[in-house]
Amino acid sequence: MAMPTEMGSEIAARLRRAREAAGLSQGQVARKLGLHRPAVSEIEAGRRRVTVEEVAALAEMYGVSSEWITVGRVAGSDAADERLALAARQLSKMSDADLDRLLGLLKMLRHPRSEG
Repeated sequence: MAMPTEMGSEIAARLRRAREAAGLSQGQVARKLGLHRPAVSEIEAGRRRVTVEEVAALAEMYGVSSEWITVGRVAGSDAADERLALAARQLSKMSDADLDRLLGLLKMLRHPRSEG
């Protein structure tokens, strides 16, 4: 898939973010795609182009759309929706105790104590 450098680096960043959100290592992704780990590293660094087939396989593996990988948005959706979906995947991996701690932190961020 031919892509300008700027677009390639944006795709690379989305691929890395999606892989991390999916909780996969570069080695795991490489094995699932039948590649060597350095190839995944090169893709995520924006130094190796990805084929249409690779984009489709990565999208399925990461639970995101091909459109989000290539253009950063989904029809009828926005970037915030995709970010929320990635965050939800991370939250689903947390223990109940860690979720409770995180919710407490979020509450503090939304309603900071006034210093007086």
